[in-house]
Amino acid sequence: MAENSTPCLFCRIVRREAPGKIVFEDDLVTAFEDVHPRSPTHVLIVPRKHIESLDALGSEDESLIGHLHMVAAQLARDRGIQKTGYRTVINTGAHAGQSVFHIHLHLLGGRSMAWPPG
Repeated sequence: MAENSTPCLFCRIVRREAPGKIVFEDDLVTAFEDVHPRSPTHVLIVPRKHIESLDALGSEDESLIGHLHMVAAQLARDRGIQKTGYRTVINTGAHAGQSVFHIHLHLLGGRSMAWPPG
């Protein structure tokens, strides 16, 4: 479960102390709509455990990262975007675009996307 003492926005959403349109949750993760969507589907999937970034992962978190992706794939199927395609992104650090320092996977879909993404 998320730590009770952290001021992290995503931890507060997980604990229902801050608003968020939650679309999925289980014992490991919570998924909610991004408040500034970049595509018709833009869901953030966050571990309930506070982990600052990919660089802060420990070996004990290896299966958790896989679980984030499994949840993203299920949400994509639930929303019907697996047929045309979707993107998953984890930004690490400010220069990569990480603005909340709680690891989170973006699920983006519902429109055509360019490459490279930045």
